[in-house]
Amino acid sequence: MSLFLRQCLTIAAKDLRAEWRTKEALNASLAFSMVILVLFSFALDPDPEMMKEFSGGLLWLVFLFAGALVLNRSFAREVTNDCLDALLASPVPPSALFLGKAVANCLLLMVLELVCLMEFGILYNVRWRAAAGSLFLVIALGTWALTVMGTMFSALTVNLRLREVMLPVLVYPMMVPPMMAAMILTTDLLAGNALGPGNMLWVRVLVGFDVIFTLLGVTFIDTVLVG
Repeated sequence: MSLFLRQCLTIAAKDLRAEWRTKEALNASLAFSMVILVLFSFALDPDPEMMKEFSGGLLWLVFLFAGALVLNRSFAREVTNDCLDALLASPVPPSALFLGKAVANCLLLMVLELVCLMEFGILYNVRWRAAAGSLFLVIALGTWALTVMGTMFSALTVNLRLREVMLPVLVYPMMVPPMMAAMILTTDLLAGNALGPGNMLWVRVLVGFDVIFTLLGVTFIDTVLVG
């Protein structure tokens, strides 16, 4: 295992242990997402035909709003006692710090989304297990897109007083292309349509977004953190 990979995994393990001890972001995001799903189930009174039209959009909007609570804590927890300065002074390069935090955030969001998906299936009577493999692939690609953007802008807004407000304001406009792709693919899969030539373009959009913005994040995180 290369030194760079070990450094990334060390940062990811540190963040996961810190979140597991406090569960601040995870508990808040889980409670928020579950309440939103319950409220929408009462407000919309969805039927099976209606769910074929907007199931993917509703699910990803919940993922997007709840995910901001997790991503906002990515660098904010390092502000106390100048921990961020200590990390930047350590032998760990900023790129490994960025990727490690992105991996930890992605794993936390995947746990959150799995719980939301199970609740979604119960409340809205949506059978998603038949397409579980393809659905998890789409969720993983969309979650990594959200994670990369959220982690980068979390680093950018870490020293702002209104970072809880600024992070969604900056991230959501950038997330329009991958969220459109994820919503369309998720809606197709939940409606019983498998991945194929008709929707493979949106898979390419997700993969392309993930690759491009991961490389941009690794390249420019040093400038964002150090200046």
